[in-house]
Amino acid sequence: MTQLLRVQNFVVSSDGIACGEDQTLENPFGLDVSPMELFAWAGATASWPNRTEPGGSRGLDDYFTRDFTHNIGAEIMGRNKFGPQRGPWTDHEWQGWWGAEPPFHTPVFVLTHHPRPSFTLGETTFHFVGGDPAVVLEQAREAAQGKDVRLGGGVTTIRQFLDADLVDTLHVAVSPLKLESGLRLWQTPDELLDRFHLDVVPSPSGVTHHLFWRK
Repeated sequence: MTQLLRVQNFVVSSDGIACGEDQTLENPFGLDVSPMELFAWAGATASWPNRTEPGGSRGLDDYFTRDFTHNIGAEIMGRNKFGPQRGPWTDHEWQGWWGAEPPFHTPVFVLTHHPRPSFTLGETTFHFVGGDPAVVLEQAREAAQGKDVRLGGGVTTIRQFLDADLVDTLHVAVSPLKLESGLRLWQTPDELLDRFHLDVVPSPSGVTHHLFWRK
């Protein structure tokens, strides 16, 4: 069975920006706006995992939120999605932004040039790996035990795997919010049409879902 490398629920602004360049411990996205302004469409759904009250929307946005963990056996993320530290690790006690029960529930492979021992929180084990994207993907596929691998971001990591022609499907939710500066996934989604088919589906929430799959 084919194991896909999937980008899911990745959110960018209307001008293609997913995060700022001034990431800090207090501001993981490095933006002047709240990340929830970008993720409001998902937070309003019935399937949003952090929902504390009943209710929430159904329909298209809820489908994508609910599908986030379906058939995912491992995740690959960039170091900056794990935390704001740069260079050699100076604090092994700090174990990421995700708390005692991270939302992944799978092995997670964190890309870094600086080794660090693996550790487990809840059902999630973080491994810190370097090397060629294709090599890291093979490690993740082995850990996924036949399921698909999610490419979790951030922007630099997704571009790295796109440039290596390793991504099979992408779901990018384009927010109507314009940010003007930051780390950009694309100038226009048409940049990917040489390798991917594309369906564009607007949602009543105001976001537009871009669904790419390999030609």
